[in-house]
Amino acid sequence: MTTFRSIEELIRMLAREKALLMDMFSNRKKVSYSYDAAKELVDYKLERIEFLIEHGVIHDSGEFLELEDVYLKFFEEVMDVNEDISVAGVQESIDALNSAIEYYLVETSAQRKFTYLKDVKRILRNIALTTFRNVIDLKRNIDNTYKNEPNYRVKRLKLQKLDEKRLAVSQLIRRTESYLDNRQAGFFAVAMDVSLNKTVIDVRQQLIEAYHNLMELDRQIIEYLNLIDYNNRLVEKLRKVKYLRDQLVLEAVTDVRNMLLNTNPVWMENRPKYTLKLSLEMLRCSDEGLSALKNLKLRMKKGVSLRKRNAEAIPIEFLHPKASIAQGFNINELKNAFLASGVDLYSFIRDYDFHKSEYDTEPDRKQRLVIFCQIASQYLNQLNITNRYCTDCDVEYPLIFPS
Repeated sequence: MTTFRSIEELIRMLAREKALLMDMFSNRKKVSYSYDAAKELVDYKLERIEFLIEHGVIHDSGEFLELEDVYLKFFEEVMDVNEDISVAGVQESIDALNSAIEYYLVETSAQRKFTYLKDVKRILRNIALTTFRNVIDLKRNIDNTYKNEPNYRVKRLKLQKLDEKRLAVSQLIRRTESYLDNRQAGFFAVAMDVSLNKTVIDVRQQLIEAYHNLMELDRQIIEYLNLIDYNNRLVEKLRKVKYLRDQLVLEAVTDVRNMLLNTNPVWMENRPKYTLKLSLEMLRCSDEGLSALKNLKLRMKKGVSLRKRNAEAIPIEFLHPKASIAQGFNINELKNAFLASGVDLYSFIRDYDFHKSEYDTEPDRKQRLVIFCQIASQYLNQLNITNRYCTDCDVEYPLIFPS
């Protein structure tokens, strides 16, 4: 296998073959990746595929291609989509940390001491990062297994394996914390490095947070396993009921009829829908009407089909325009007439002769009450509203006089 001569050559290769590598990575779950699909993504330049094979980027297995494991794991870890939880990496890091500390303690050269101290900081950060990523991968794999695995037996086995990995990660966290405690009295007392002490504090905090997340994962795995057991028992019961029904002995050997009679089946019925027609006044003059119109416009933009009804024919008499005069009353003029009178407002409006004031129509009792309320509300500062009340048929009104 040919190796890349420089980082620049590696980056240039990744940029040139990004279409092929992206497609192979997105299809990594498939059993095989065809050679013909790869040729299309390299413009049928087979030498580019041979270059990737020679440099160990992809692997040729006859008619199919696949990403080499080192690049596959690199992409999965960088994109945080790794499904393999490996506790060996943390254990190896602890062994490397122990070796770096021993080298530092026996080294006499100040420059090489600084190099070993730098290795200690790097390994500590790597332990914290690897542990935290393992916890994140555990969380994602537990959710995916429970939600997407169709076989209940396989689902239960996978969850049990993930629980074993959770225990292994938890044990490594405790070992790392114990290692830091035991080493702190000797190594850190000699090193006396502020940056190292800060690194240790950060690593401890990340390990504590990871351990708390592992406790939550323990509770979640137990809950998922209980749900699987419950669903299994439910499926077994349904199979027994179906078997008895197929044998035509269901009602004879069970009390299913009594149970159904004592069960309220309303929850199985369709929920009734009551349509409410909005008035034109509400649509024009209220915020709720405006919101309803906006929702309708949004549904029409999304292509939601609305049931169309043909309107009835417009009557002929509405098609011929006729001039009409809206009759109104001059409230200000009536108010001035009332201020010049010596009676209360209600009696004045009730007995007022509108024909003498050149009005075409005489208002009825309801319209006179409206005029009474309009004058009382619009000219409040010119009126004297007393605490005395009188009754006229079914109307109780206050005595109002000019100020």
